Amino acid sequence: MKAKYTETDFDQEFPTDDACLEWLKDFLYPAGIECPKCEKVTKHHRVKSRRSYSCDRCGHHVHPTAGTIYHKSSTPLRLWFKAIFLMSATRCGISAKQIERQLGVTYKTAWRMFRQIRSMLTEDHEPLSGEVEVDETFIGGKPRGKDETRRYSKKQIVVGAVQRDGPVVTEIIQRGDRSDLEPFVISTISPGSTVHTDEHGAYRRLERFGYKHKRITHWDHVYVQGNVHTNSIEGFWGNFKTGMRGVYKHCGEDYLQSYLNEYAFRYNRRGSEVPMFQHFLAQHAHLGWWIPYNKRDH
Repeated sequence: MKAKYTETDFDQEFPTDDACLEWLKDFLYPAGIECPKCEKVTKHHRVKSRRSYSCDRCGHHVHPTAGTIYHKSSTPLRLWFKAIFLMSATRCGISAKQIERQLGVTYKTAWRMFRQIRSMLTEDHEPLSGEVEVDETFIGGKPRGKDETRRYSKKQIVVGAVQRDGPVVTEIIQRGDRSDLEPFVISTISPGSTVHTDEHGAYRRLERFGYKHKRITHWDHVYVQGNVHTNSIEGFWGNFKTGMRGVYKHCGEDYLQSYLNEYAFRYNRRGSEVPMFQHFLAQHAHLGWWIPYNKRDH
């Protein structure tokens, strides 16, 4: 399968709502639909007036959209698929206003679709291991003078850990001190791993918890020393902040984690041979299903 998936490809594969529903049915039931009444795989035919398939033997209806974000939605299924395509086709995301313009729906509908799609991008990860970089940063708000306490009073603090050549994990924290950062490292990274951080004092005790700790001193304008650096996680933060400033402009505290999840989802599939749209689509086809982030797993 080619990595690029264009709008022409989308239009050819999903020209109608029926084509979208057929894809969803085939994805969820690759071996055929097992009728719960007949207790075996039976032939099913499409019910024209509903988003369902009926068993040819007993007439029992199966709804492929049940348990998905499309369940009970009056929005055409093809518009849902097109919104997913638009969100997956950009590196820095797409705004709800842009979805409104391109799909021809109301802003309320676009915003709801936007939130629903992003809500499914949460992932469960195995603990990171090997060479792992950790760094925290500030998101949002406006600087309030030169005093450090006032300057960051309106910003939210987030921390991220990235396994080199592997996935990234992000989390919103409250204070950015030892009480936040140590639990994050312990819950996210396997003991025995090498943790790369900057000179922040909150990381000083990591060796007590079984980690190898390497520090880079940014205050001295040193950013790489051999293989010691935090460039990977800082690159992720740079991409995230660029997208937030250029695309979304503003993000409320209640929604920040979902935006972080969206960017992490893309980052974790950056080397996959599967088109990003297919990753997004499979993630939303059924609750709990996802394509592994490992770029070697196709």
